[in-house]
Amino acid sequence: MRGVRWRRIASQIGRSVAVWAVSTLTMLLLALVLPDFRLQSADGDSATRIALTAACGAGAFGILSAVVWPLLVRLLLLVPALVLGLLVFFLNGSLLLVALRLNPSARGAAAPETAVIVAAVMSAVASATGGALAVRDDEAYRRRLHRLATRRHRRRTDPPCPVTPGLVFLQLDGVGHEVLREAVGRGLMPTVGRWLAGGEGVSLGGGGMQSTADSGRTTVDGMQSTVDGTLSAADRMRSALDDARQPTDGDGPRSAGDCIQPTALITPPPDPTAPLPTADGPRPTHRLTPWYTDWSSQTGASQLGILHGSTFDVPAFRWYEKDRGEVMVCNRPTSAAELQRRAIAHTGDGGLLTEDGASRGNLFSGGAGEQALVLSIAARRRGRENRSRAGYFAYFSDPANAVRTALSFIAEVVREIGESTRARLRKQRPRVSRGGLYPLVRAFATVVERDVVVAAVMGDMLAGRTAVYADLVAYDEVAHHSGPHSRDAEKVLRRLDRCLALLERVADHAPRPYRIVVLSDHGQSPGETFRSRYGLTLADLVRAGCGLHVPRRAERTHSGAEARAAVRAALHRPVEEGGERHRPARHSEPVVLASGNLGLISFPDVRHRMTKEEIDARHPALLTTLANHPGIGFLLVASAEHGGVVLGPYGTEIPLARLDRDPGPLARFGPGAVEAVRRTHAFPHTADIMVNSAYDPADGEVLAFEEQIGSHGGLGGAQSRPFLLSPVDLSAPVPDGERLTGAEQVHQVLRRWLGELSGPEVPLTAVPDEDTQDERAA
Repeated sequence: MRGVRWRRIASQIGRSVAVWAVSTLTMLLLALVLPDFRLQSADGDSATRIALTAACGAGAFGILSAVVWPLLVRLLLLVPALVLGLLVFFLNGSLLLVALRLNPSARGAAAPETAVIVAAVMSAVASATGGALAVRDDEAYRRRLHRLATRRHRRRTDPPCPVTPGLVFLQLDGVGHEVLREAVGRGLMPTVGRWLAGGEGVSLGGGGMQSTADSGRTTVDGMQSTVDGTLSAADRMRSALDDARQPTDGDGPRSAGDCIQPTALITPPPDPTAPLPTADGPRPTHRLTPWYTDWSSQTGASQLGILHGSTFDVPAFRWYEKDRGEVMVCNRPTSAAELQRRAIAHTGDGGLLTEDGASRGNLFSGGAGEQALVLSIAARRRGRENRSRAGYFAYFSDPANAVRTALSFIAEVVREIGESTRARLRKQRPRVSRGGLYPLVRAFATVVERDVVVAAVMGDMLAGRTAVYADLVAYDEVAHHSGPHSRDAEKVLRRLDRCLALLERVADHAPRPYRIVVLSDHGQSPGETFRSRYGLTLADLVRAGCGLHVPRRAERTHSGAEARAAVRAALHRPVEEGGERHRPARHSEPVVLASGNLGLISFPDVRHRMTKEEIDARHPALLTTLANHPGIGFLLVASAEHGGVVLGPYGTEIPLARLDRDPGPLARFGPGAVEAVRRTHAFPHTADIMVNSAYDPADGEVLAFEEQIGSHGGLGGAQSRPFLLSPVDLSAPVPDGERLTGAEQVHQVLRRWLGELSGPEVPLTAVPDEDTQDERAA
C-alpha cells in the first residue's frame, strides 16, 4: 500500500511539472508572437534568464488561478450570470498581470488587452495538457470522483447517506417521442440506444451506432469539473491534474454539453463480478414509453403537473385572468410563483422533491430544499435562499472552465449567425427571423444553462441526494427557430446524449446507487407560421371579425421560449415580452394571446366568461370568421344552451356532451383530444374563445400563432406526445395496452418509483409558504 501511495504522489508531481513546463513554453511562444507581451528587459536578456522569467510567471499564474480564482467568483455572485461570463476574460488577464508583477526577475510585462489573450490561451493549454497526461490513468478519474463524494459527505450535517437507490429525473425539454426514436435509430444518441437495445450500442433501426466502449471513452466536453464549488486550493491543484479533455468534433470549441466533464471518461477494466450476458444477448436497461399531454402542451403546464401533481387551471402558456385583470405567463417569475402556490393549495402536496430533493433549472421547485436556477423563486427579494446565481459558482470557479465556456459561447453565437445566414441565402422555407438577441439566447441555452445544470446534478449525485429533477432547454430553444428535425436540432441531441453518458459515469462513483429517468414535457410540431402563410396574425383576424381597424402590415408575435426566461432571470431583468401588456389599455378591445398553435381571445370589459350567444350578439361576424378560416382547426366557446360547444367550418357546432359520438373537427387530432378539450373547458380561467390552429395529419404540421417553425402549446401532431425513458428494474409506468395521459399521471408514476426504491414518502400536507422555508441555493 505504501508503495502504491508513493507512486500516486510521484505521478501527481510528474504531471504538475509537465503542466508547468508546457505552460512555460506556451508563455515563451506567446511572447514571440504578441508584440505587447515581453519576458525580458528593454536592454535584452540571455535565453536562460528569459526562460526563468517565463517559468516563474507560469508558476505564479497557476497558483493564483488555483487559489484566488474561486474567491473572486464567489465574491462576484452578485453579478448577473451573463455579465460574469464576459468578465471571465478580464479577470483572468488581471491574474496574469499580478503574476508578472510577482515575478522575482521583474522583467515580464504585458498590455492589458494582451494579458487577456495570454491568460486565456495559457488556461486552455494547461488544462488540455493535464488532461492528456491523465488519459491513461484510470485511477485519476476514480480518485477524483471519490474525493469529491467523500468531501461532500463529510460537509453535510444530514444523516449518513442511505444505501437505497436515488432517482435522477432529467427533462429534455421539447424532445418528442418520435424525435427520440428517430435519433436513436440514426445513431445520434448512442447512450440512449445502448440503454434501449442492450449490449454495445445495438442500433434500433440502423445508423451506425457507436460502441459502448467508444461512447464511454468520449469526452463530453473536456471541461475541468468544478462541481465542488468549495474545494480547497490544494485540492483544486490536484484536481486540475486529474482532468482531461478531448479534441473538438468540428463544431467549434467543445463546451460542457458537449457538457461539463469532471475528468476524462475512461472505461474502467471489466468487473469480474459483473453478470455475463445471457444466451439471448445483453438485455435493455431502460424502456421507452410515450405519454400524452393535455390540450396545453407546454412546459408550464407539464412541469407543474410533474413536480406538483396538478395542471388545473393552466389553459395555455399565457392567458388573461379577468378577475385579476392580468396576463399570466408561465415563464414569468411572478406567474410561476403564483402557479406553484395554486398547485400546492389545490393538491395539499408540497411537491415531488420535498424530502432530500434538488430542483435544477426548472420553472418550479417541486418542494425541493436545494434549488438552483428555479424560476418560481427568482421574483422574491434576493437572499441566500433564492440567489439563483449561486448555481453558477461551480461552473465558473475554475478559470480554464470559464475561459473555454466563454469561447464556446462566442462560437455558438457565430455558428447561429452562420446557420441563419445560410438559411436566408438558400431561401429556406419555413423560416423565421433569428436576428436581434436570439443568437445570445441560443448560446446561453445550448452552452451556459446546460453546463450549469449538469454540473449541479453531478454535485447532487456525489452528495447522495434522494431525488433530483433537472430541465435542459437546449433542444426546445433551437427547434423553435430551426425546426424540430433540422441539422441544428440534431447537433443538440448529440450533445444531450453525451450529458447522459457523463451522468451515467458519475453515478458509478456516487455514494449510493442511482437510477436515471429521462423524460420530456412535450414534443414539437413543425410547420410555418400563421402569419407567413396568410399575411396576418390571429389578432388581425380577430380585429377584422370584430369590425375593428386592422393594421396594413401584420406585426410579429413574440416568441416566449423557455430559454428567454432563463436569460432574463440570470440577468435579473423583469420577464416581460415585447408588445405584451399586463393590463389591456382599452377594455373595449379583445385581448388576443398566442401559445404556439393555441390562441386565446378574451373580452376584458366582461367580468365573466362570455357565452356563444353573448359573443354573437356583440360581434355577429367574429365566430363565423374564425371558424371558417382555413388556418383554424376548431374553436371552443361556452354556451348558455349546451354548456360548451366546439365550432368548426361550414357552421359545424357540436355540444361537448355529444363529442364522443360525433367528434367533428376534433377527429383529425386523434384519441384524447375530446377529453383534453372537455377538461380545459372546466377551468375557471379558460378564455372566452379558445382557438386551435389547423392540423394536417399527413405531414404532422400545424400553424403557429407565434414566430416559431417548431411549436407546441395546443393540439396536433408530435407536440402532444413526449416520452418517458425509465429503468426496467422499476415498475412499468402503465400496464400494457393503457395510455399514460397527462402530467398529473406522470407525477403519480414518479412518486410510485420513489416508494419502490424505499425513498421518501411525499407528505400529503401542504408545506409552509415558500418565503419562510429555509431553502439552500446550491
